[in-house]
Amino acid sequence: MPQKVAVVTGSNTGIGLAMVRALCKHFGENGVVYLTARNEERGMQAVEVLKKEGLNPRFHLLDVNDVTSMEKLRDDIKTEHGGVDILINNAGILSKFDIPMYEQAVEMTNTNYHGVLLMTNTFLPIIRDGGRVVQLASLMGARTFYDISEELQHRFRDVSTVEEVTGLMNEYIKATKEGDFKTKGWPDLAYGISKIGVAALTKVQGENVSKDKSKKDVLINCCCPGYIRTNMTATHTGEDTKSMISQDQGADTPVYLSLLPAGTNDLQGKFVTKRMVKNYFKDDIRPVTFE
Repeated sequence: MPQKVAVVTGSNTGIGLAMVRALCKHFGENGVVYLTARNEERGMQAVEVLKKEGLNPRFHLLDVNDVTSMEKLRDDIKTEHGGVDILINNAGILSKFDIPMYEQAVEMTNTNYHGVLLMTNTFLPIIRDGGRVVQLASLMGARTFYDISEELQHRFRDVSTVEEVTGLMNEYIKATKEGDFKTKGWPDLAYGISKIGVAALTKVQGENVSKDKSKKDVLINCCCPGYIRTNMTATHTGEDTKSMISQDQGADTPVYLSLLPAGTNDLQGKFVTKRMVKNYFKDDIRPVTFE
């Protein structure tokens, strides 16, 4: 039986690093876990941190804003291992709030939405039977959903193709560029909008892969890992990080989804938080907090 192969994007720090740690511990010698980052020095430093813990991840350069970079990683893994069993699309950014809304929208949509879309499209051909794809969404997106107009809510709920989701994201960017996004029903919460896109994309991708006869038992789901204590949350929110959960605790739900057993048939295209399924576009989950 070939070794299991896992890829975690944006995993040299924070929850990404915690997920690599958890997967390395789970697989031991029976799996290969790729820690990826845009910067080789920082990536190798993260690898050394885990090696000191007795773990043995592999490093590979990856920029989720660069299709050539994605294809290089895919081709290298295909050549050495033949395929991938787990892809966790973790890479994401939270732009500075003091830059124009259009710039925020472009930056966060490019990385948080298009990065996920392109990574999944690039890797799906080598995802083996029984493979698991996990996207990092956010409760911020679920809460932002109730700040967009009812018309936009209906359109997100009704999407059935990737093109429709991408079209909505492009509409948002266009509205921020023209400066009339509020009158068109969009709030000034670019991060939340980018994560709504991830949830809608996951729903469609899950439906599509279920119909793909060449992919057996492949699941695509998204999740909120929790309100995690990271440099990003501390820098951008200014809140007391003592109220947040640890990065290793935050890794629990995405790792859980990445290790769903063969034959799991009730988790496809879903949004999961604390290992529980939530309807991203129907459940009012704005009051959810994390202990």
